[in-house]
Amino acid sequence: MSDKNTLTIDEALDSRMDASNDPQKSVIEENYKLKLALNTLLIKSKSIGFAIVGLLVFGGLWSLLSAYTKNALPTPTATLTVLKEMLSDPFYDYGPNDKGIGLQLFSSIKTVLSGFLLGSLIAIPIGILMGASTICKQIFYPIVQLLKPVSPLAWFPIGLVVFKDTGMATIFIVFITSLWSTLINTSFGVASIPQDHKNVAKAFGFSKMRYLTKILIPYSLPHIITGLRLSISVAWLVIVAGEMLSGGAGIGFFVWDSWNALSLEKVISAIIIIGIVGLLFDRIFTFIENKVAYKA
Repeated sequence: MSDKNTLTIDEALDSRMDASNDPQKSVIEENYKLKLALNTLLIKSKSIGFAIVGLLVFGGLWSLLSAYTKNALPTPTATLTVLKEMLSDPFYDYGPNDKGIGLQLFSSIKTVLSGFLLGSLIAIPIGILMGASTICKQIFYPIVQLLKPVSPLAWFPIGLVVFKDTGMATIFIVFITSLWSTLINTSFGVASIPQDHKNVAKAFGFSKMRYLTKILIPYSLPHIITGLRLSISVAWLVIVAGEMLSGGAGIGFFVWDSWNALSLEKVISAIIIIGIVGLLFDRIFTFIENKVAYKA
């Protein structure tokens, strides 16, 4: 028998063996996928279970504190009843000082996003300059360290003097307090680009624009998103204090107005809503952060 015929027979035998092993392989793959799905479901179930336990413990401590204050602090049941009533008609509008929680929340989110986006447009370019240039870092870093610790409430009178409008002053304090985290993280991300990446760009003769789009931004993007996630948290934290000072509308104004009306149930309900919205902001940016993070 010739070599050609032998090769043909061997190929036929191999194909038969592969065909006989195909069902086995598919069963193993299906079992693996099933185990992976079950493990994922188990991890998520544990996470939800622990969260429920945490909420029950928190509710128990809250009930004890209410009992200790002789219901001066509303009980969880009383607060949740008021929260349900607030959410049953969240968009009513009976005048400037009597709006539903949905309208108040929408006003606050609009203010936060306005200040946050303006801050990001300033922070990212300056952060890139600080990270890429030692001279720019020496110029801007002392200013960052000087202004970063300043309380947001201290900026409010400055905003009023400059803009002569409480709404714009509130956007200003969100802007000025939310840009630092993005600026610092962007600067760190750009400064930490490995020298090998820079050497490759020089070897291939990258232009500044090509270096920016192919190396600098892709490498520093996870750090930028982390900075944005921290900044949106600061912005949402600041808005309550800002709206308490400015008044008129927003979730901060709603908290202050409810306190003046001696309705602690509404105050705590607003705190719960503030916490949920802040958590949603954090989850959105965490999702984006995971998408752009480097996978090993």
